[in-house]
Amino acid sequence: MANLAKFVNSHVVYGIERHSSAFILLVSKSAPSLFTKATSRKQCNYDNQIRNFYTNVPFFKRRKTLEERKLPRIIEMSPKSKNEVVDVWRGITLCELSKVLETDINYVKELFYNSVKDPQFPIDDVRILQEALRRAGKRIRIIGKPTDKIDDTVEVDLVPRPPPSKDELKSRPPVVTVMGHVDHGKTTLLDALRHSSVVEKEFGGITQHIGAFSVNLDSGAKITFLDTPGHAAFSSMRSRGANLTDIVILVVAADDGVMEQTLESIKMAKTAKVPIIVAINKIDAPKADVEATERMLLEFGIQVEKMGGDIQAIPISALKRQNLKQLTEALILQAELLEIGGDPSGLVEAVIVESNIHPFRGKLSTIIVQRGTLKKGDVLVAGTAIAKVRSLRDADGKPLEQVPPGYPAEIDGWRELPSAGELALEANSEKEARQVVKYRMTKMELQKSLEEARVIEQKREIHLKEYKHRLELKRKAGRYRMRPEGPRKSEYQEDSGQPYLNIIVRADVDGTLEAILETLDTYESDECTLDIVNYGVGPITQNDVDLAKTFNCVIFAFNVEVPKNIKPFVEENNIVVKHHNIIYRLIDDFKQEINARLPEKEIEEIYGSAQVIQQFEVNKGRKKIPVAGCKCTNGLLKKSAMFRLERNGEVIYEGPLASMRHLKSEVDIIKAETECGLQLSDSSITFEKDDVLTCFEIKRLPQKTEWSPGF
Repeated sequence: MANLAKFVNSHVVYGIERHSSAFILLVSKSAPSLFTKATSRKQCNYDNQIRNFYTNVPFFKRRKTLEERKLPRIIEMSPKSKNEVVDVWRGITLCELSKVLETDINYVKELFYNSVKDPQFPIDDVRILQEALRRAGKRIRIIGKPTDKIDDTVEVDLVPRPPPSKDELKSRPPVVTVMGHVDHGKTTLLDALRHSSVVEKEFGGITQHIGAFSVNLDSGAKITFLDTPGHAAFSSMRSRGANLTDIVILVVAADDGVMEQTLESIKMAKTAKVPIIVAINKIDAPKADVEATERMLLEFGIQVEKMGGDIQAIPISALKRQNLKQLTEALILQAELLEIGGDPSGLVEAVIVESNIHPFRGKLSTIIVQRGTLKKGDVLVAGTAIAKVRSLRDADGKPLEQVPPGYPAEIDGWRELPSAGELALEANSEKEARQVVKYRMTKMELQKSLEEARVIEQKREIHLKEYKHRLELKRKAGRYRMRPEGPRKSEYQEDSGQPYLNIIVRADVDGTLEAILETLDTYESDECTLDIVNYGVGPITQNDVDLAKTFNCVIFAFNVEVPKNIKPFVEENNIVVKHHNIIYRLIDDFKQEINARLPEKEIEEIYGSAQVIQQFEVNKGRKKIPVAGCKCTNGLLKKSAMFRLERNGEVIYEGPLASMRHLKSEVDIIKAETECGLQLSDSSITFEKDDVLTCFEIKRLPQKTEWSPGF
């Protein structure tokens, strides 16, 4: 066996396992002299020794000489391919590939062995593409399709064009906003001018949406009217109406005179520097006083022509259509004096008046075009919302081909719902619109990060100040150690037990939602915490239901319904949904929800009082019990009520009675100027002359929030 080992160690056999049968066969043929005839037992032992022998290629590796070991170690790597790198993308066609390679298309076809015949056929298999370009001596790098890529380095934003010259202006209808106090007849006046009945469709008889529509007057003139709500909650709507109008009609009721929202409308019109025409409405009312109304207007800076001013004031009756012709003539005259015009050429500039979600048409918005001519297919950007205009409709739902300056229209095609009051600008293409939105969103995120960094810096300064204070105390303590403050406080704060109300608000239009949120923002009270978990425009969604279930919310739905597919989830999870179509009723219901969560208030109701004349003692077994001989000085005394014993202004006892007697009879009530004996439940309390006993009862009454929205 020693000879066999020497043979194996001196011969290197590559590619054959040393314990395999092939190796045994090779060794047996190469060294027959090593083997002798032996018995079957000896042969069996030899086979076992051969099978157990193991070696590998590194075992037979030649050792390095001393000179080779002294040489520096060199790692040889396979040379990297120096072929040119070509940028391609998935779905590239033969035509696009020929442009990338800057070669003839027939050469590109030969790279694919003419297996692709159509030059516009997209190649989705990257491996086939890689093998074809390898034949051309190229390497590939997969990138996104260039047409789908937005260049982040280019900052693109849309801004209004410079004001047009007088030569570019064309005549357009004036935009007239009707403003005034709630229920003074604004919508009734517009119904009379356009021969409609919008006021009958408004819930509660008050306008809760801003409306825009074009009216053809009997004289042939065209005017675009904006109807604004007069309720106090819709201040933002009135402000938007005043800012995008040419003329303001201030409606003042002759029987009410100047009211709170009338003053607010006057201030908004003056701030926007818009001319005012006063319409003194309801002159047919029994308590109408036109002259008194004019004097009230004078007190607040509105000097009408009768008072020597330059503001026209026309007394009308919108309900009976009196003097409407005089009002329209005053409007046309004022518009001619202003020389109102618009530029119908170039890119469109418009203002979003209102936005809503239609159950079938999707996201809609009412706009007024200020510049350019809006047509189907135009791409608009309002804030961070993009729209490719699919259809144009007027206030009556009739389709329009185009919308010139000064006219309102309802458009659809918005991907996101724009906010009311946003400026809508036309983009040259959808790609440019996406770049504009990306730039604006990046700008908003940067602004948000700056605000967050400011807050973080403030917190860091507070922490640094506390740290320096503690470090100074530690240094003053010297070798004495400061007392540790204990473990770190838990980040999770347990429920303090304070009442709270979580709500979700859904509204039919963006303007009404804005008015509701602005009203709720005025709520500030430590009695009950308010948290608006979610809000939005349109019907209630599945996400609203999930949030309401998680956070125990009340859903306030203003003029929207719960979809049929969501109703079972609402009923199954017992989610409270409050439906309203009048804003002040919604606010009243909100206050009721707050009141229901407030704890009951303890109120002390005093029935009467008695003065101690003398103390007596009665025997109960072996014990003497003190009894107060009293006289009821006012009110009455009830045995079932509570009693308070006061001595020189100090409360000695407060609790129930054990006994109340008149003469020798046990009674329940003692009236005024009647003497009686009173025994307290605590027999250790003694009485002195002129002590005062007050009879009272603690009553629990429901609390009411002190918050008021101002209307």
